[in-house]
Amino acid sequence: MNLIKKYFPDLSEKQLIQFEQLQKLYHEWNNKINVISRKDIEELYERHILHSLAIAKVICFKDKTSVLDVGTGGGFPGIPLAILFPNCKFHLVDSIGKKITVVNEVAKAVGLTNVTAEQIRAEKLKNNYDFVVSRAVTAFPIFYNWVRNKINNKSQNELKNGILYLKGGDLSEELKNFESRITSYNISQYFDESFFETKKVIYLPF
Repeated sequence: MNLIKKYFPDLSEKQLIQFEQLQKLYHEWNNKINVISRKDIEELYERHILHSLAIAKVICFKDKTSVLDVGTGGGFPGIPLAILFPNCKFHLVDSIGKKITVVNEVAKAVGLTNVTAEQIRAEKLKNNYDFVVSRAVTAFPIFYNWVRNKINNKSQNELKNGILYLKGGDLSEELKNFESRITSYNISQYFDESFFETKKVIYLPF
């Protein structure tokens, strides 16, 4: 929890309480439904919550921004972002029902009214969104094809509407067809921990 306070010192009392609640909730739910690896659950704040919040170092979503989180798993990056941006709308989707159960229960327990969660594949969604976020659910070209028709045309944020994708490692081959359009942000410029040395936020505007 100290990591969250370190990098986000201006959180409200309510937000601090919500972030603090996540540890107990995810430990309890992970014992019932394994949504986070046993190794990573002990590093929840660094490897899941703070990693998710790297997107907030790239963009501060304006109120009423709509965000789709594809392949959310147990709620990352959607739940931490929804706590940070309470006046934005987050739609968290995953094809696995038990993961959506965890998302719904965690969101309810911390009092998030700006989150909806649904068991559905991204390609089946009918709505459009300002931004699509995700954490390395597949290779970027495949992900792009899933969501390229889900982005609103009219932008209201400092960054144009588009994809914000959390990914690590050497992405040169994966991104070669998008090079001229993509901006890659090294998360290590925002967070000091060694875990983030090879992690990036990939931004593709539409």
